[in-house]
Amino acid sequence: MQKFLQGRIWLRELLPVGKEEAGDLIREGLIGTVPGVATIRKWHGGTHSRCSRCLTEDARHFHAFNCRKCGKVCRYCRHCLNMGRVAECDELVYWCGPERRTACNAVLTWEGRLTPLQERAAGELEESLLDGKPHLLHAVCGAGKTEILFRPVHRLLSEGKRVCIATPRTDVVLELLPRFEKAIGGTVIHGLYGGSGNGEGLAGLVIATTHQLYRFREAFDAVIVDEADAFPYSFDRTLRLAVRKALKPGGVLAVVTATPSPAILSEIGREGRRSVIPVRFHGHPLPVPRIVPLFGYRKRISAGKMPERLKAWTEERLKRKEPFLIFFPSVPLMEQCLPLFSHLDAGIGAVHATHPDRRDLVMALREGRIPGLLTTTILERGITIPRLQIAVAGSENVVFDRSAIIQISGRAGRSPEHPDGDVVLFHHGVTPEMDAAVREIRRLNREGVKTIGLPAL
Repeated sequence: MQKFLQGRIWLRELLPVGKEEAGDLIREGLIGTVPGVATIRKWHGGTHSRCSRCLTEDARHFHAFNCRKCGKVCRYCRHCLNMGRVAECDELVYWCGPERRTACNAVLTWEGRLTPLQERAAGELEESLLDGKPHLLHAVCGAGKTEILFRPVHRLLSEGKRVCIATPRTDVVLELLPRFEKAIGGTVIHGLYGGSGNGEGLAGLVIATTHQLYRFREAFDAVIVDEADAFPYSFDRTLRLAVRKALKPGGVLAVVTATPSPAILSEIGREGRRSVIPVRFHGHPLPVPRIVPLFGYRKRISAGKMPERLKAWTEERLKRKEPFLIFFPSVPLMEQCLPLFSHLDAGIGAVHATHPDRRDLVMALREGRIPGLLTTTILERGITIPRLQIAVAGSENVVFDRSAIIQISGRAGRSPEHPDGDVVLFHHGVTPEMDAAVREIRRLNREGVKTIGLPAL
């Protein structure tokens, strides 16, 4: 029971033990309880609700219903409803007995070598985590951020500390989990995301979506938030509160991103430390997007015709046998386009956040079994495929802000053998966000020239 519950906050009725056994542990003081939805008194005398799991206090997230369990009108939280309903009369439980430390026998099995810039950043991050100081790792897409994390994470695990690497996207969890399992042995590692299960035993390292941290409480000595600028973490305050809730008292936060926002800088605070890597691990510059007009593309697609420039770009990729991603601003537009692309090659697929075969299709692209994928911004991060070419159809749409365009561009040119991937922003009008993204990429490349002498662009 301790292995399961330590560091977690869980619905009492979903505990993997019987009611009597749970009651005994509560009476013995080994398990604590809190109401699922608490009533908080305001300073001026009023009250409001707070979900004890996701910590939302937004009145729009609560709904009253006639509860069969308690026979009263109860409020429940709709914000984290997909994790099981939490109502006023429900109890959330947590372990408050003696803490069980994780084993200190983690082994660093990764045999790769870091560049001097990576080595410096890894050392700075490790020092901050050991000193209990917040840290920002600001590294461009393709800088080798995951490799930088191996040594600091191993150091913490070897001292018996618990570590969480949290990210807003399931795809990033699926990308990171096998890499850490291969790089660090001798410790239990859990990968948690929607539908993944809870894992067996007490994990020293947890790699999870930020939503999964709703289920944790004072669990980790260190939480490293990867891709911290990504939606929905950048948008949903409760996810940032969940990270803080998951930290032990005195625990330390680190943030990893290629595009730090003012909110991220505020989260690190004045006491936080910072490492900056303006170049990719292979030393080649970031691909600079080409901005290409595609006027009237929606009207043409609605008429069942492929825009000529987009068609020509795709045919060129098929001819060269180069894997590609084409990003769309919405699922309906992407699905409207899929039959048109199927005429070019029946193997071209399409994925979005709720697509049942998303993992299989991405793996098929990685293994060369399909030529390319149409996608929403769900694949703007956490995917590394050699020789990958990128197009954005409708880059003037608001979903393609500066951060998203920089991240999308970062999917290309990630391997040292093929560092010059093509990135095209097809648009119906240039936006300030597109211009800002291109300027930022060019600025980072200039920083690279100063740092390690990259060839000037």
